[in-house]
Amino acid sequence: MVKKKVVKKVSKKKKVSRKSVAKDLTIHFMPYSEIAHEDAIGRIKKIMGIVLKGKIIILQGKLRPDEEARLIENSMTLIGNIEGFQGVEIAGLSGENENRGLFEKVRHNIARILVGEQDAITIIGPASVVKDITKDPKKIELMLQRR
Repeated sequence: MVKKKVVKKVSKKKKVSRKSVAKDLTIHFMPYSEIAHEDAIGRIKKIMGIVLKGKIIILQGKLRPDEEARLIENSMTLIGNIEGFQGVEIAGLSGENENRGLFEKVRHNIARILVGEQDAITIIGPASVVKDITKDPKKIELMLQRR
């Protein structure tokens, strides 16, 4: 009688545990066109979905003040309901220049109405990852938590 030899294949792929994935920092660059077709609620849902995954969003453009307020309000309601979620940090930087002439300001405002505020940037991240966001008129400094 012939015995067959059983050989197990050894996979050389390294298994990544969920804990090591959670420690990785992910930055999600989002062009404004990705949320431009959404209504305010759709924008907030999309942004919250990304933030709840522990990612930092760098958004080309700027949210409207009412959208920022609703985003913060929604995050506050989730703080006690989702384990490890501590809220969101948000800061925006606009490319507006106060030294523009009247014609330039009118032209800029018309363009902003037509295509949205494209010359701005907004950073949104979970408070568990983002320690502090410092903003002055010309720059944003982002300080992250060490894990």
